[in-house]
Amino acid sequence: MSELQETPPAAPASPAGATGQEAPAAAGQPPVKPVLTAKAAKRANASVIGMIIALVVSIAAFLPIVLMNPAPKTDGYRPDINVSAVAQNAAGVAGFTPAAPDTGDTFRANYARWESGTGSGVPTWEVGYLTPRESFIALLQTRQSNPTWLLQQVKSAPVTGTRSAGGRDWELRDTGKGEKSMVLLDAGGSTVILTGSAQLDEFTALAAAVVRDLESGAGAAGSASPGSTAEATVSPSPAPSP
Repeated sequence: MSELQETPPAAPASPAGATGQEAPAAAGQPPVKPVLTAKAAKRANASVIGMIIALVVSIAAFLPIVLMNPAPKTDGYRPDINVSAVAQNAAGVAGFTPAAPDTGDTFRANYARWESGTGSGVPTWEVGYLTPRESFIALLQTRQSNPTWLLQQVKSAPVTGTRSAGGRDWELRDTGKGEKSMVLLDAGGSTVILTGSAQLDEFTALAAAVVRDLESGAGAAGSASPGSTAEATVSPSPAPSP
């Protein structure tokens, strides 16, 4: 061979003990995590402390405003409904003595009105009562009751028995879901329904007051003139039972 012939350079020698299989393993090592310097850590802490200080300053600025405007301690608006007065105005068009039971301070009326029956076809005297336990009982009275209307008012509840109140036997209906009704079918020529979510003892107390009012003849119709109308139908919408 000629001495001038070029000889290809030799491949670099591999490190001692290195094999072709170990190279990929070295390449797969996790990267080195950078270390947070003291200055960088100090700047990060300063940012967090600044946010906390700003939050405390904001709370301190609004706290006096909140303290100067405390929440109202009242139970909300409670309308003062004179059931007897509204019943007296309704008597002239009702054709019967609307029940206006004297419940003292135990039951609070939140509406009283005469409904002409435009939608249902059954003119009805209606009063809503909040009970001592803050439940709700609606009083309905009409001279034109029919099975369909009655079933609608008691929410299709079946008859589950009778309950005595005011010396009269009331028909007891219970939906089984908290709603119940007491029905007096012969109330001086009219039908009276008490319906709501109250306890039975509250139903009984109100039913007894209704019977006393009907039997006393002290209903508002007694002093109503023939030309009276139901103009004073004071009636905020009935509140649903709690």
